Amino acid sequence: MNWVSERRRIVLLAAIWLAVALLIVPAWADDARDKAALDQLFAELKLAPDAQTAHEIDQRIWTYWTTPSDPQLAGRMGEVLAARRLGDIPGAIVLLDRLIEDYPTYAEGWNQRATMYYMVSNFEASLADIENVLRYEPRHFGALSGRAMIYLQQGRRALAIKDMAAALELHPFLNERQLFPELLQDVTRI
Repeated sequence: MNWVSERRRIVLLAAIWLAVALLIVPAWADDARDKAALDQLFAELKLAPDAQTAHEIDQRIWTYWTTPSDPQLAGRMGEVLAARRLGDIPGAIVLLDRLIEDYPTYAEGWNQRATMYYMVSNFEASLADIENVLRYEPRHFGALSGRAMIYLQQGRRALAIKDMAAALELHPFLNERQLFPELLQDVTRI
């Protein structure tokens, strides 16, 4: 092999390596950008001056949670949300079972399945999934307030209050707070 063909081979290998690196780095960059954006949104949510502002911020957070930067995961989550909108709870659960198996650290997959279980009154399965949601996204005010609702239905008010208080630390204007009069006075802002 002469030096010209060896040089071409090295240039070709370098080009392939660069192409692979460029495919991987944006995913890392997207994850870092998403985390930074979520951190900022949570900071804004905690300081929201009113319910309308808080709602606008929480909708942006939900968008991040339900539309991940991984295109394949985002597509699968879109299928789950479509099944949910159509009221196909069993179908959504099947899709979520597969999604969670393939993406076990994706908190919103666990949260959506916890919600589906809640909707069919399978509270124990919902509670188990909420544990996983909070393992991967401890700031998930939806999971915390959902668990509070389950505890409330089970007559476990002390646990419900604890979770609702934690959820309100993250999102001071959750509608569910109305079910906890002992927590209502904390919404006052100076």
